[in-house]
Amino acid sequence: MKILSFLTLVTLAAGCAFGQAELGSHTWTATIKVVDDNDQPVEGANVSVSYFLPASETQNTDKQWDEIKGLSDADGTFTASHTDASLSLGIHAQKVGYYSTYLDHELYLPGQFDEQTVAANRNSTLKVVLKKIGNPIPMYANRVDIAHKEKPALDKPIGFDLMAGDWIAPYGKGKNADMFFTWHVDQDMNVVPALGTHDNRGSDSKLTISFPNAGDGIQEFDVPGRFGNEGSELRSPQEAPAEKYESQLIKLQSWHPDRASTNTYDHIHKNYFLRVQTVLDENGKVKSALYGKIYGDFDEVFSTYLNPEPNSRNMEFDPKQNLSQNKKPREPKVTAP
Repeated sequence: MKILSFLTLVTLAAGCAFGQAELGSHTWTATIKVVDDNDQPVEGANVSVSYFLPASETQNTDKQWDEIKGLSDADGTFTASHTDASLSLGIHAQKVGYYSTYLDHELYLPGQFDEQTVAANRNSTLKVVLKKIGNPIPMYANRVDIAHKEKPALDKPIGFDLMAGDWIAPYGKGKNADMFFTWHVDQDMNVVPALGTHDNRGSDSKLTISFPNAGDGIQEFDVPGRFGNEGSELRSPQEAPAEKYESQLIKLQSWHPDRASTNTYDHIHKNYFLRVQTVLDENGKVKSALYGKIYGDFDEVFSTYLNPEPNSRNMEFDPKQNLSQNKKPREPKVTAP
């Protein structure tokens, strides 16, 4: 079933209203090319292209959008065309044995008056990659919120247990420190002695993420889209990387009234791979380790996933086999081969 995110619906709705007022109806043609991980055509994929209905067709009904549906051919191609006032399209492709994929396609952006560009956007060929379902496995999956709660402590490493999804004692129920969070905050205060008041004049916040073992580390990966909702329902690759893990990650955030602010967080697009509980051999090579991932950034609620099998880099989580007591995180439901 076709699923549109709330933000996408809002954007498309606003775009439709603007388009009707400013542009009127226009004809678009979208050629969808469905391929697999190896860039090979996927035949028989269910493809839908969603667009918003003009106001004249939505009176006395709650239906604001419609879709054109069909199957990809032997070349992995499906073509849809329509005349309406939409500014963007929602494209969804799925097939048994693959993770489904969603993407947005802009037909027109406000302020974009280049007729050649607009014409090209309305007649585009778009590649949609379907990742193959390999071997979804049990994992420790946890939904974590450290952004909206009081920090356990400042200027000292606080251990976090990925299996428990919690701080280690005495701050939580965790037992094993897989990673450390250290916060440092500088608050600028303007003191007015005569009034006995304190005026907040800005702040600098630094979060350092580190690890207890040599060979442990973290590695960023991004998801596309304005709202981070584009791409495969399996947000990460099927496997975590074997190399290029950093032993430390620093996130900065600052605000001051008299100079530019800093913010290196990006909860919309940022995600992370993890390697923890690492044991190195006598040559400094990884002998044993656990691999995992984080969906989201640390300034908002994020989800952690830890593969409990040593040296397995499989990142395909089976939501029916969550090993954690915290049952909230979910990979989207998929249909196995």
